[in-house]
Amino acid sequence: MTNPAISTIINISHAEQISTDTIAQFYQADKLQTIISTTLDDMLARVNNNAKLVFPYFANLNAVNFQKQIEIDIYITDPVEGRKLNKDARGKDYATNILSYPSNLPAQVLKVLPSIPLGELIICHDVVARQAKEQEKTITNHLHHLLVHGVLHLLGFDHELGETERQQMESFEIDILSKLNIANPYE
Repeated sequence: MTNPAISTIINISHAEQISTDTIAQFYQADKLQTIISTTLDDMLARVNNNAKLVFPYFANLNAVNFQKQIEIDIYITDPVEGRKLNKDARGKDYATNILSYPSNLPAQVLKVLPSIPLGELIICHDVVARQAKEQEKTITNHLHHLLVHGVLHLLGFDHELGETERQQMESFEIDILSKLNIANPYE
């Protein structure tokens, strides 16, 4: 794994139904911080090296802004609550693996805050575990892929907008995961 430069604050919480063993095994803050910081480091380098690439929800962020800590909330839930949240947020009546809720704050507000709140990621652990088994991946690698995917959504990238956007997002994910020694999840 790389040594991330961006400092992150990760707030992890979970539904009562999620066992403490699951949290201890898969949701250790230091490991999640490495995944998230590596993703942010990579994306900031891309933006700084390509004037055409911007973070859709954080178009005004630059290296100066990213010297502040980045804050992300992570909530782990069960399929019952996950299904309800997915239906409320996206109109889809099933529990999904990860939901992303960007903070999407105005640039004027971001300038005065002590840290930059990117938003919240909601993970349905049972769905992640089931998908990992179906795809013959480790739960950890699948979870880390989904965290990268979720952070890209928090920055405003969206694979559901069209084929170009899907290819761009998958390319970012593959590159970032390779830095974390995780194989291409799309092969």
